[in-house]
Amino acid sequence: MTEWIRFILAAVLMGFGLFCFLSAVIGNLRFGFVLNRIHSAGTGDTLGVLSVVLSLAVASGLRMETLKLILVLVFLWIASPVSTHFLSQVEYFLGGRLQGHVRDERTEEPKEKR
Repeated sequence: MTEWIRFILAAVLMGFGLFCFLSAVIGNLRFGFVLNRIHSAGTGDTLGVLSVVLSLAVASGLRMETLKLILVLVFLWIASPVSTHFLSQVEYFLGGRLQGHVRDERTEEPKEKR
């Protein structure tokens, strides 16, 4: 009986995590301003990773893999907000000209110079 409860709980957490990832992708496609896109991606990513890793931890039970999954979760929760903050600071200090600093892979020159 407890196996079914763990399975149902893991399935619900996995479904919620996938919903969070999907909503973050839709937010990235719908928003036009870069900082709104960064916020959508960071929020959806953080909640989605939490739900998916908790789902995997519930499915595996109390074993060494659960500790490893929790450590992966802690690392992602530290790295993701730091990278999001860095990207938003770059966008802020460039004054909305971040697209001009991206190289075009076909011509290997910045897009502003064309």
